[in-house]
This record gives sequence, C-alpha cells and structure tokens, in this order.
Amino acid sequence: MRPFEYTRAHGLDRAAQLMADGGRPIAGGTNLLDLMKLEVETPSELIDINRLPLGGIEADGDGLRIGALVSNSACAGDLRIRRDYPVLARAILAGATFQLRNKATTAGNLCQRTRCNYFYNIDTPCNKREPGSGCGAIGGFNRIHAILGASQQCIATYPGDMAVALAALNAIVEIARPGGGTRNVPVRDFHRLPGDTPQHDNMLEPGDIITAVVLPAPAGGRQLYRKVRERSSYAFALVSIAAVVRMDGETIGSASLAFGGLAHKPWHDPRIDELLSGAKPSDALFDEAADLLLETAIGYGDNDFKIPLARRTLKAVLREATGAAA
Repeated sequence: MRPFEYTRAHGLDRAAQLMADGGRPIAGGTNLLDLMKLEVETPSELIDINRLPLGGIEADGDGLRIGALVSNSACAGDLRIRRDYPVLARAILAGATFQLRNKATTAGNLCQRTRCNYFYNIDTPCNKREPGSGCGAIGGFNRIHAILGASQQCIATYPGDMAVALAALNAIVEIARPGGGTRNVPVRDFHRLPGDTPQHDNMLEPGDIITAVVLPAPAGGRQLYRKVRERSSYAFALVSIAAVVRMDGETIGSASLAFGGLAHKPWHDPRIDELLSGAKPSDALFDEAADLLLETAIGYGDNDFKIPLARRTLKAVLREATGAAA
C-alpha cells in the first residue's frame, strides 16, 4: 500500500470540495482498502465521511429514504425493509459475511468495483484499471464475466447484490453536488456499461457525494431474490435475479425484474416487465421472457454456460413468483 493523507470531513460541503480536488471518500472501506493494498487504486488522500449526517432510515412520503452511511446489516434488519421490501433484505443477506455487512454502507455497496481477476492483478492488461492496455479477460479466463452489454474494451461484471434488488424496486440515488444542490438518478441508470470508457463505473462526477437511496411506495406482491453461485456462501453471483411480481387473479398484474452477474451493471430490460404484466403464467411465456433477456447475449468461452443458466434461473424464479407449476 502506498502512503496517503487522511482527512476527516465534518461537513458535506468540505467533503465535496476535498473530493473534487482528487480525494477519495472512505466509510466502511470494505472494497477500497483491498484495492489499495493491491495497488489497483492509489489515492493520495482519503476523506473519512463517517461524521457526516448521512445515517438513518426514515419515511419519505409513502416510501423510505436510506441514508448513504446506513450499514448493510442495519438496512437488512430494519423491520420496514423486511416487511415492505423483502427482496432488498434478501439480496443484502446473500451478499457477504455478517462482519462485512456490519461495516459496508449503502453508498459504498453501490460503488463497489468489479472482481475481475485481471482488474485485481496489476501485472495483467485491464482497460478498467489502465485505459488502453487491453482486456485480459477477452481470450483469457472469463468464467465470471459478462454476457450482456459488454464491449471489446471490457467484459467485467458488476459484483453487487443490493443494487440488483434496488433496480427491481426502481429506487433512486440521491446525490449532492459540489457547491450545493442535488440530483436524483434512478438506480437503473446509475451504473454505466463499459463502451469505450470502462474506467468509469457509474454516473458520479468529481465532488459528487451520494447522500441517500430513496425507495418508492411498497409494490406488494411476491418478492424474490435468487442467487446462483459457485458455493453456498460468500461468493459473487454467476446469475442473480431480483423479482417483484404481483398477481391479479390468474394473471400477472405487474412484474419488475433485475439481473446480476450478467453485465457491467445491474441489468433491467423493461420489455420483460411489459411482456409479463397482464399475461397468464406459462412456460411458453417464461421462455419468451428469457428470449428477450438473452437475445443479445454473447459468451466468451469459459462463461458460455451463463446463457442457459440464466434461462433456467429466470424460469424457476417466475414459476415460484407466480405459483405456476413446472
């Protein structure tokens, strides 16, 4: 780990100023410190934001506002989250050990970086870590890599679980701007696809600080989070699905699905939601939904299995969510 300066920010404006000048924010540090130890990231200054008033979960109209510094444990354990947004609690609990959940924060979880082996190994080419150096995963070992939304510059995946559930819930990221003011970005739009600039993970600009995540009014219905991984605990998803499905008699009243482990960001395809809403559950319908999801899917060798795995997982989740027999 390289030497760095440490500054404790006591106000939002001061933190934004320090970050606009190149400082990196740190709260739980569960991802950033690992990257610093490996010299994947070498910030010259860390800005401790733990003293900022960004904690707490409170009502926001008919929804909830989750402060940026709320720990994953506190979020998953909140009775309102467990009752009205169980898909979020389930996704968080699927994500890591309880020690990590005790430290990891809402904003930090959103901003965690890929676990691509080539990104973590500074002796290998990686356009995300060093633009222009190439993508070692293309033609290399790519079992955990993307099958949707990738580019010739990067085929890494976003590793988180929480953001997949937030995408299914259509949550909003609240961001404070340098000099005052805020902007709101849907979670579905917060993370970027790699394109030609894979070094940019999300929509944050210098000096921006996430202050909260806002959940809309509870959607009701059946909420599921299914995570397929190499082992039963503390592993990143090969495929994950967050589903919020409300039945209206024998038809699907509404559906909202998001997918993890498949792309550079939590994947949401509104065509799938539209296809399912108002339709009667059937294997033919679920196959059609999978066709939409995977119509542009591309495997890169080691991860070819993700395409049929995503299809099977989607059908299993929809059968459970709708009560349809296989």
